[in-house]
Amino acid sequence: MGFTHSSTLKTHQVTHTNERPFKCSDCESGFKRSGDLVSHQRIHTEERPFSCSHCSKRFRTSFDLQIHQRVHTGERPFTCSVCGKGFTQSSTLRRHNLTHTNERPFKCSDCGSGFKSSGELVSHQRVHTGERPFTCSVCGKGFTQLSSLQKHKATHSKERPFKCSA
Repeated sequence: MGFTHSSTLKTHQVTHTNERPFKCSDCESGFKRSGDLVSHQRIHTEERPFSCSHCSKRFRTSFDLQIHQRVHTGERPFTCSVCGKGFTQSSTLRRHNLTHTNERPFKCSDCGSGFKSSGELVSHQRVHTGERPFTCSVCGKGFTQLSSLQKHKATHSKERPFKCSA
């Protein structure tokens, strides 16, 4: 593979190593590319600069917005060859394919539990390490998953969108 600039070659060469030279100052996560670090840092700042023109939902990356827009268009370009089910992302199709095999290739080195994705494994490993990288900016409570933090934040709001009709 050839490159027109030496800087582009250097950026590419990092993909062949485990080097992650771009470090997050908030949580010490490392990234191979500076752009990935910038996107990651939006987790901590809660910045969502990309807005959906259909529903005004906001996203951290243009890629996340592009994937979301498939909700409105109905586009499901990735199809399972076993059952024909369609998916908006190739990664979701890959994870789905494991349902046909019950394979859990991502193993926890501490307890041996198996997981269908590396993300599930990383999240599980926090049970062993006690790491809580997602912190509430209001009360300081830490969480092992971003979704848990997002759910928690509603407790600080006066808004109660779900009403019992009984």
